[in-house]
Amino acid sequence: MVMAGRVGLTTERLVRAGAELADREGFDQVTVSALARQFDVKVASLYSHVRNSQDLKTRIALLALEELAERGADALAGRAGGAALAAFANVYRDYAREHPGRYAAAQLRLDPETAAASAGVKHAQMMRAILRGYDLTEPEQTHAVRLMGSVFHGYVSLEMAGGFSHSAPDSEESWSWVLDHLDGLLRSRPAS
Repeated sequence: MVMAGRVGLTTERLVRAGAELADREGFDQVTVSALARQFDVKVASLYSHVRNSQDLKTRIALLALEELAERGADALAGRAGGAALAAFANVYRDYAREHPGRYAAAQLRLDPETAAASAGVKHAQMMRAILRGYDLTEPEQTHAVRLMGSVFHGYVSLEMAGGFSHSAPDSEESWSWVLDHLDGLLRSRPAS
């Protein structure tokens, strides 16, 4: 257990500790009380850094969105078309495996103002950049962004819940198949 008297608590440190707690115990288990126990301090001493447990969860969600955006930008560098699509999808899948609690946090519904100022906007911009290689116009581009997000999140969520661990072929083979067919579907759309 970390003693708060020996090391200063900051908002950033609490958010990172909350993110680590989410990865270990689950995002639903993250509360100001749980962090106070972890740092062996009174709950009230954390309220100068976060307003409440919802504020803490929102900050963890913003951290997760930023981390995912950074990874996504790195993965997309120099790629286009199906290679960009697969690289971006793998960012989500790998992040969910490495940071399950943070990945869950990234799904937190944010108020419109917070969402507009978050790295979630970068995610949509990166998806739209990928879609430029498929020559889609509006409203198809928005439909495609939603499709991609649904496929990535749906597959990752089912896989993380063990939904694909009981039958052949293995999940890796299915993931490649899904991404190849998503690429094919997007390529087959006639230009609007």
